[in-house]
Amino acid sequence: MPGPEFCPRPRRSRRGAALTLIFVSVLAAGAVTDALPVDRPADDSRPLDARPVGATVDPEIVARAAAEAVAEGGSGTQAAEEVVSRSGDRWGAVYDRDEYAKFQQTLDGEYTGVGLWARRSGDGRVEVARVRPGGPAARAGIRTGDRLRTIGGRPVDGRPVTEIVALLRGDERTDVVLGLERDGRTWTERLVRTTLPAESVTVERLAGGAVKIRVSSFTRGTGERVKDAVADAPDGAGVLLDLRGNSGGLITEAVTAASAFLDGGLVATYDMDGEQHTLYAEPGGDTGRPVVALVDGGTMSAAEMVTGALQDRGRAVTVGTRTFGKGSVQMPSTLPDGSVAELTVGHYRTPDGHEVDGRGIVPDVTPADGENAEERAETVLGGLGVGS
Repeated sequence: MPGPEFCPRPRRSRRGAALTLIFVSVLAAGAVTDALPVDRPADDSRPLDARPVGATVDPEIVARAAAEAVAEGGSGTQAAEEVVSRSGDRWGAVYDRDEYAKFQQTLDGEYTGVGLWARRSGDGRVEVARVRPGGPAARAGIRTGDRLRTIGGRPVDGRPVTEIVALLRGDERTDVVLGLERDGRTWTERLVRTTLPAESVTVERLAGGAVKIRVSSFTRGTGERVKDAVADAPDGAGVLLDLRGNSGGLITEAVTAASAFLDGGLVATYDMDGEQHTLYAEPGGDTGRPVVALVDGGTMSAAEMVTGALQDRGRAVTVGTRTFGKGSVQMPSTLPDGSVAELTVGHYRTPDGHEVDGRGIVPDVTPADGENAEERAETVLGGLGVGS
């Protein structure tokens, strides 16, 4: 059985478009730069959900319901969904074989799309932020800065960015028609979706010599890419670790990423089946260079675990707004009909024992209303030491 995961996935009983958003906006995302929930005030300590954050369901009960449904000629997947829905496990989910295969694809760092990143411009319109070289959008001649007007004939202005991502994604070898505008000229392009590698880690050199490492998700291989980015940074250069909009991923990858900045020691503890488990950083991380972790209301799950570890261990100054507050651990189990139930089996705490689920993490520095969070983070980084 695979190990526990910190992967945010709302309950699957809301099928259709909602399920599509799980796959495209949680781990395959990185396609839209402002796909973030509305941030709440940093001093807002209210729970994020009225349901008990510790609600779980016994996997054996779910499996038994699925088996009984299959024996009676019904849907094991649907029966399992109903049990999870009634349980109060707000992060529990049930997937059929094909859906779970797609979810595993995102964990492998792949997605099916057209190789186009989008962002919302200052006037509220949606424009192309970046085009993957060699991808369908690049081969069609789409460029950074082109306005994205429609997807599949649907206007995108005013739509939530997560919905825009969902419209761009789809099954391999299916097509999608984009309405575009450049220099006053409008046209359409029919693109065929294909499987592409997701860029979970991007590196950018900032003015003054600091390095920004943006981590969009903790898919397989992400932790080592973070470590490589830190190792490749100039000696003494500060690091701006951008975790905004990072919806989480795999525990092992988050621990490896945290290890880039720690020389061993505790990363988090979590309880599972009544037993407490500990997660430790690998020794030998870079403990000298200045680090600022930039977070917001879209920083979730495994990304919150990294944030909490660096904050509690005194390794980074955290800047931004309170994080989402998803501190639960899910474990997959295969049901009799081949579907997979992802059920909450425990909750994790930061090194200082702070619970994250339903609370989030309050950063050390919160930008003033209207202040650019990234600029504030760079200012804080600049004051931390030489080379930043």
